[in-house]
Amino acid sequence: MTKRKYSVIVSDLGNVLIPFDYNISYNKLEKIETGLGQRFLDQYKENYDFHRRFEKGEVSEEKFLSRLSGFINNKVDKETLINIYSKIFTVNEDLVSLLPELKKRYKLVLLSNTNIIHQKYGWNEYSFLKNFEKLILSHEVGAVKPEEKIYRAVEKYTKLPSGEHIFIDDIFEYVEAVKNLGWDAIQFKSYNQLINELKIRGII
Repeated sequence: MTKRKYSVIVSDLGNVLIPFDYNISYNKLEKIETGLGQRFLDQYKENYDFHRRFEKGEVSEEKFLSRLSGFINNKVDKETLINIYSKIFTVNEDLVSLLPELKKRYKLVLLSNTNIIHQKYGWNEYSFLKNFEKLILSHEVGAVKPEEKIYRAVEKYTKLPSGEHIFIDDIFEYVEAVKNLGWDAIQFKSYNQLINELKIRGII
């Protein structure tokens, strides 16, 4: 592979740096009432477009929580609902441990389809975030991957050529979209696979 100049490493958040699992929500709800967890998952999938609008910042936190509460027949209070919805993350410690060294040689930018509730109550306190120079978040930009606008928001911040950016994301569609803009990109599948891809490119 021909070596190219990399100045910016752009990383996804969910299922790369912080795996998430809605089965955690499912299990909590099933303890409250049998069948409630499945109802939540089914309704969540059926209302995916509404969730995507929330990630784009087009739906208020209050309106989203009201809809979410309706999914489970208003069985829990607001605080409990936020906990059930947001406490679904764990940290990929192996991957996170690479960030301090990468930060010495590259600009690190986080790029995530996320929402204000998950940010405030799910992942905002993770200490590894300090390694990122900038967080580009869908609900703040008003666009989601794979829309061009959110990738261009990164370039607007870095003020560097498209070709000097490399993007790491677990979703194939998002990786391919950014390649069409001139970035390099890696679809994240595992820690060892990512390390190999970074070594091939001379990044580590």
